[in-house]
Amino acid sequence: MTQRRPEVDRPARAKSARKAVARPSEPAAKPGGKRPVKAASPPSKPFLRFYHSESLRAKTLTVLTTLEKAKDGRQHRSALADIVVELTDSGMEYYFMRPLKLAKAGFFIEQSANLGMAATKGVFGSVIRNIIGRMDSPQLLSVCRYIRELMK
Repeated sequence: MTQRRPEVDRPARAKSARKAVARPSEPAAKPGGKRPVKAASPPSKPFLRFYHSESLRAKTLTVLTTLEKAKDGRQHRSALADIVVELTDSGMEYYFMRPLKLAKAGFFIEQSANLGMAATKGVFGSVIRNIIGRMDSPQLLSVCRYIRELMK
């Protein structure tokens, strides 16, 4: 089994769109200067990545920053849980529903999948909120770090 580099797996329009949009988590480019080119190193393990909306990214970064700066992160458990649920929903849509629509599986298949996904999202949402709702500040910060790592 061969390992593919992430650049090969990205859709062309998403790759070009990423270059055109400044991200809040990235430092602003200096006007008139070129950014140094880093040598691409192959990942040590295979991975898959999904794309989500700019609004969800901004919302995620806002919640992460707010929780990370708080003296007691526990007051932001609900907001973090909501973001994790939204990211999970977005990922499930990207990995399951989107390919199903692209395959033109048909109306009844898509409706059946939508029904199953709605039930799954409901269960996931309840479990996520329950678990994150019981975390202490160091655990919440660990979740924040992990999400930030996934966003790179």
